[in-house]
Parts: sequence; structure tokens; C-alpha cells
Amino acid sequence: MKPESGLIYGGRYRLSKRIAIGGMGEVWRAQDEVILRDVAIKILKQEYLSDPNFLERFRTEAKHAARVNHDGIANVYDYGEDGGSAYLVMELVPGESLAKVIETEGKLSVDRVLDFVAQTSRALHEAHKSGLVHRDIKPGNLLITPEDIVKITDFGIARVADQVSLTATGQVMGTVQYLAPEQATGKPPTPSTDIYALGIVAYEALTGKRPFTGESQMAIAMAQINDAPPPLPDSIPEPVRKLIMACLAKKAVARPSNALDLAQRAEALMTTPRRQPTPTTVLKTLPTVTTSTTIINTDTAPAPKLPIVWPWIALVAMLAITALGLIVTIIIGALSPAAKPTPSQSQSTYPTPSQSGSTAPTEITLLSSDVLGQTVDVVAAKLQALGLNFSAQPGETVATDDPKVNTVYDASPLGLLPAGTEVKLLYYTSDGGSDSPTPSDSPSQ
Repeated sequence: MKPESGLIYGGRYRLSKRIAIGGMGEVWRAQDEVILRDVAIKILKQEYLSDPNFLERFRTEAKHAARVNHDGIANVYDYGEDGGSAYLVMELVPGESLAKVIETEGKLSVDRVLDFVAQTSRALHEAHKSGLVHRDIKPGNLLITPEDIVKITDFGIARVADQVSLTATGQVMGTVQYLAPEQATGKPPTPSTDIYALGIVAYEALTGKRPFTGESQMAIAMAQINDAPPPLPDSIPEPVRKLIMACLAKKAVARPSNALDLAQRAEALMTTPRRQPTPTTVLKTLPTVTTSTTIINTDTAPAPKLPIVWPWIALVAMLAITALGLIVTIIIGALSPAAKPTPSQSQSTYPTPSQSGSTAPTEITLLSSDVLGQTVDVVAAKLQALGLNFSAQPGETVATDDPKVNTVYDASPLGLLPAGTEVKLLYYTSDGGSDSPTPSDSPSQ
């Protein structure tokens, strides 16, 4: 059914006003009539619904997006399919997109751009730690509240949008201007991909124009791969110019090491850091507590008179108690076996040859795109190669001839993991069972 005001989706979300039209669908303001809350609902275009694989990826990514919890990321509340439509229910963020802000105001101040970069980077860092790469950072996906707070949106469709060909119309065509070189050459996106796109956003916000243009989408993609971005104006401080250009490095290793690093560097360059609420503000909101305790004014209350000899007695007693405690401590320490250093305890704390000679990584980044939508055997081999363990369990049942049989649809934990961590996999199994590895077959058992 075609979205229009007054329609109810999922038996509870009543559409009221269309907010935006994007490459993959329409965004509407709606009211959740069950809990009386205003929400944003993104309704996919009909052409995407005819592809069952696309729809399945959308469902899976919506589930993973809902797991990311950060103030800088618009919450995902619900997903549903109704009347031949698929929709995603999200937090309704007051304000407008950064794209609209740039369109209205043109160039933004350096401090404001740095603030937006820092906020976005901190939110991205939380997503990256959870194994989720956005893949489509652009001004239209950064919502700005009236207080200049940034909220990232569209995490739920970032991965499925990445599956659409560059020559297709819609989402990817509209965002090739923010495409990292590795994405344009078909390589898997990484957290550094988001950093590159955010560098493009910062460049556009500072200058009012994008660094790469062309007569076609493919021409722009080739420019992302081969061309250096035009220099930023000299009116922008040199350290800021260097930071933005570092984000736009063609090779991911030359960019800031991670999103948190970028956030901290952007914050350090701000001349007027974002003002945080002071404790006084918080205290003013606390309720006043009245008690029955009697308060004695020490300025007027008579002080009791003590004999002159009392201070000397108290001092002697205190010295005696201190000395006795010290003697007891020494005696206990001398008698305690734990106090005597064992050979292993007295050894140097320097690493042993086997420790110092090891080059195996202690932490491994595992993204949802590394495992989801692939067969159990492929994922198992990949995890072993990375230095991770796994356990695989059959989950949802599908028809025997369904291509999803033996395909992993859920994995946890994801993100930055210590070497040797066990990753739990859930995969589709057929009505007649599956020959895929079970937990007992996994190398972690």
C-alpha cells in the first residue's frame, strides 16, 4: 500500500506527515497508538520488496542496529511487514538533517564543524565496537537537534544499501560522493570507511561544496579512487585542514586510527569546547529533603569544660594503641607463610621469552559483515584464521530447497574481541535437518 496520512502500519503506527523521501523509501512522522509516542517510520520502496534476499538482509541488519545503544545514534524501536510493505520504526529526532543545515546556512564555522565531527565519531566508535559499520555516513543521515546535538540515523539499512550496484538508482547513486576508495573498488567496508565519509562531510560543511564531483556517478567514484581533494581554504586553521585531509587519505592506514582517535583530535582543536552541564545545574533539580534532625548552632552553644589533664591522658592512650597495633602487624607478618616470597613471586616481572616473542594479535575486530549471510563452514574457517573460537547452533527452520540453509544469520559477540573469544553462531536449518557443524564439532570444544 502507498504511504499516506492516516494509514496505520502494524496495527499501531498511524502516519501523520511525510518527513523526507530517500533512495530506498519514505520517512514519515507517525504516532505509536499503543504507547502514545511520536516516532519516525521508514517505509521501503516497493521495488526492493520483490527481492527476498534483499528483504532478508534488511531484517537481519535491523536487528543488529537495534542492539547499538548510544545517545548519538537514533534508536531503532521496531521492524515490521504489513500490506506488502516493510518498515523500520525509529526515534523521532527534533530538528533537521545536516544536509538541510548546510543548504540553509552554507559554510559552517570551524568550531561547529569540529563539534559535529567529534560527536559523530564518538557515536561511530560505539557502533564499531559492536561490530557495526554504518557504510553510508552523509549529511542527510546526521540529524541535528536545536541544541546542535548530532544523532546518526539509518544504521538499519546501511549494509543492505551497500549491496545495490553503483549503476542503480536511489540510495547508492545519491551517496557516491561520500564513498570511500575501498568501497568504490569493491573491497569490504571497515570502520575506517566511516572515517573517510565523515571527512567528506566535514569538508562540505566547511566549504559548502563536496570535494569530488563529476558528470556521472561512475566518474565521481573514479575520482574518489584516483584524485586528490582540492585544498581547503587558507582561512581554515592549518591543524584543522591537516585533520580533515588525513580523514580523506586514499589508504585507510593513513587515516586516524579509529573513530575515538578522530573525536579526541577534533575536540582538541576546538577553541570553544562544548559546554557541559555543571554540577550546580544538576543540584538545582534535586528535591529538597526535610528531616527532623536538630541543628545546633556552634557559635552560640556552650562548650563543655574538660579537665586540663585530659588531653595528656588521651595522647598517651593513642600512642599506646598505635604502638600495640604496629607490634601485632609485625608479628603476624613474620608468622604468615604468604609473606615469604616464593621463587615464582621473586622473579622479574619482565615477560618471558615466549611472551615477548609472540606476535599474535591480542584483540581482533569482528564485524557483522564478516560472518552474516555466509555458510557455517566459511565462517568457521574465517574465525579460526583470525584466532577466534566458535560454536555453531541450528536456529530458524526453512524449506529444504531454500538457499539460506546452513547460512549464518546471527553471531555474538561482535566488535573488538580478545583473541580466543568464542563466537556463538546461529544458522538456518532445513526441515529435514542439516549437515553443518554443531557445537561439538567446533574447534572451541
